[in-house]
Amino acid sequence: MEQIITVGLDLAKHVFQVHGADGSGAAVLRKKVRREQLIGFFAELPRCTVAMEACGGAHYWAREIGRLGHEVKLIAPAYVKPFVKRQKNDMADAEAICEAAQRPTMRFVAVKSEAAQASALVFRTRDLLVRQRTQLINALRGHMTEFGIVVAQGPMHVSKLIAVVDDPASGLPEPARVVLDVLIAELHALDERVLKLDAEIVRRAKEDAVARRLMTIPGIGAITATALVALAPSATTFRRGRDFAAWLGLTPVQRSSGGKERLGRTSRMGERTLRRLLIIGASAVAGWASRKGAAPGTWLASMMERKPPMLVRVALANKMARTVWALLAHGGVYRAPAVAG
Repeated sequence: MEQIITVGLDLAKHVFQVHGADGSGAAVLRKKVRREQLIGFFAELPRCTVAMEACGGAHYWAREIGRLGHEVKLIAPAYVKPFVKRQKNDMADAEAICEAAQRPTMRFVAVKSEAAQASALVFRTRDLLVRQRTQLINALRGHMTEFGIVVAQGPMHVSKLIAVVDDPASGLPEPARVVLDVLIAELHALDERVLKLDAEIVRRAKEDAVARRLMTIPGIGAITATALVALAPSATTFRRGRDFAAWLGLTPVQRSSGGKERLGRTSRMGERTLRRLLIIGASAVAGWASRKGAAPGTWLASMMERKPPMLVRVALANKMARTVWALLAHGGVYRAPAVAG
């Protein structure tokens, strides 16, 4: 085991596959290890580089194995897949992880602390509750359509449906009214829980100095600022703001070849929650500018004159992401650029 330099660990629920390689990349260890034996196995192993795919439970195991003195590296699954040879099984996956970790140009995922994962939990929970609320609203609208009652889409119109259900003279059959009351009660309960989480997010934003600085950027409020602090990796991970925007998936897909540059749709890679929040914030800024009029000579005014609305919103979200990186990397607050004369 003294020859082992790099270990590829294929994570699982109960049985883990280990692949060890020496300095030349040759395999010197192939072993299956049960979950309860994993920490003991790495405790006896000489210090080496341990690589894993960045998946469920990876950050937990990275912290635990890192405490034993090993250097732990997490790799995005998409970067491991090209190294899998023919058959797809645990042994081949562990070998592919080991080989990918030895590439000098490989990109790795930063290991998250328990505090960072706990901070991200509020946004995951809020997203889940909002999706459940949307499902209930759609179910309520669909059931009411069966009785000839139709209102416009959107959460702001749900109160009209509830008023119909509560009205004894609406003509709804009583058996249907009893079931619809159950949906409405669940909807009210979800509204209360979402509001509670929103209040928790606002409280965190007020207490965090970095979040307060990010909120000086137009289009970034308490929810987006707190999400950026909790979900975004360290600014030092990226060389410039353009790299951060690309990590969020706010840049076009490249299919360039033969010296010809071909750009496709937005890549949608990276953190989906942050990308969505930035696009929502950019949509609010662009919507306000379209109603009130963007200041003449500004970048936004020029874009709105030449480009389609959705393209302007994504481009503005990209610009916001680069500004976020600048504030995270260099400090300070947002200062609006001077308007060209």
